[in-house]
Amino acid sequence: MKQITKRQLKLMRRATELVGFSVLASSAMVYKMATGFSDKQKMNGQQAAIQQNHESDNDWYQNLPEEQWQITTEDGLHLVASYVHNPAANGKVVILAHGLHHSREQVRPYARLFCQLGYSLLMPDARAHGLSEGNVIGLGWLDRSDYLGWIDELIRRRGATIKIVLFGISMGATTVMAVSGEQLPTNVAAIIEDSGYSNVYVEGKYRLGHKYHFPTVPMVSIASRISKLRDGYAFEDGDIIRQVQHNHLPILMIHGARDQTVPVKNVFQLYHEANQPKKLYVEPEAGHIETIYVNPTKYRNVVTEFLAQIN
Repeated sequence: MKQITKRQLKLMRRATELVGFSVLASSAMVYKMATGFSDKQKMNGQQAAIQQNHESDNDWYQNLPEEQWQITTEDGLHLVASYVHNPAANGKVVILAHGLHHSREQVRPYARLFCQLGYSLLMPDARAHGLSEGNVIGLGWLDRSDYLGWIDELIRRRGATIKIVLFGISMGATTVMAVSGEQLPTNVAAIIEDSGYSNVYVEGKYRLGHKYHFPTVPMVSIASRISKLRDGYAFEDGDIIRQVQHNHLPILMIHGARDQTVPVKNVFQLYHEANQPKKLYVEPEAGHIETIYVNPTKYRNVVTEFLAQIN
């Protein structure tokens, strides 16, 4: 075997260092892409949420008597939400959780449905979204603690006899499923999730490869370690299947079979592991959070029938 010279060994070490630096820099970029959201991006996300709604849903919302609520998280962030009292609610309230890179305005079409079904509305801006403080996205995992805070605030303001439904789309769906595995007051009656993912780490790998065509190994794993050091949680901590296994509330799972953002296999994994009572609705023609638009009559009927079982 030919002997390696000192110069060759030095060049090899330098190349290894450069590769290591490149991987670390790429991993830091992945972490920033996954969790970072600037104030300008938050404002753009809010505008995008409004523009993506049907005009009729935005017009409907403008006439509602909205109250601005605020809570402080365990790590000191001030979060904001819109509360709309429905005189016909008789103590029923739904908390609606929006999706990634959007804001509370995104859930207006769903708020309209729940208002017609006799619910008051609480629509928070998730941490690092909309008008809530923070620039590190919780990806549905950190948010579970925040939504426990919103539940407590609802009970404090509206009384110990209220009945609460948790509803979310995309990241918000993941949030309410994550909340479902925590110890909840008896006021929480049911969970409805639309297009949520089953694992934060796995979804991160999928989006990085599918959307950005970026190599996921070992970047996502290293980005997860950065998150652990900086934000106190690793992406692997966000095991939503485990949370659903701990849930014993009625849960309705909705997904589009053509979803290219959160593959439909997520909902089948979640549904398989969920405890009874549970219901699954997969819309064959819908993509990501499109079911309410693709088949609005079926969507309304499925939600209405599910809620009728808990009232």
